[in-house]
Amino acid sequence: MGTTTFSGPVASNNGFKLTAIATADLPAAAASNAGQVLLINDNGAGDNETCLVVSTGAAWVTAVGAALS
Repeated sequence: MGTTTFSGPVASNNGFKLTAIATADLPAAAASNAGQVLLINDNGAGDNETCLVVSTGAAWVTAVGAALS
């Protein structure tokens, strides 16, 4: 997976594609993945929920900042 550094807003003319992964497959939150955004497909409460999660460097939280259940 490539890494890039930029400044400013991100825009896409063709949407963004994320592959959903299981919560159990999230890597450990660490300083090296702080700010990384992933899509999970079960959010700890069943297999039919999808949720964007963000690594704070110390934990994975939902895109609105709530802890994962």
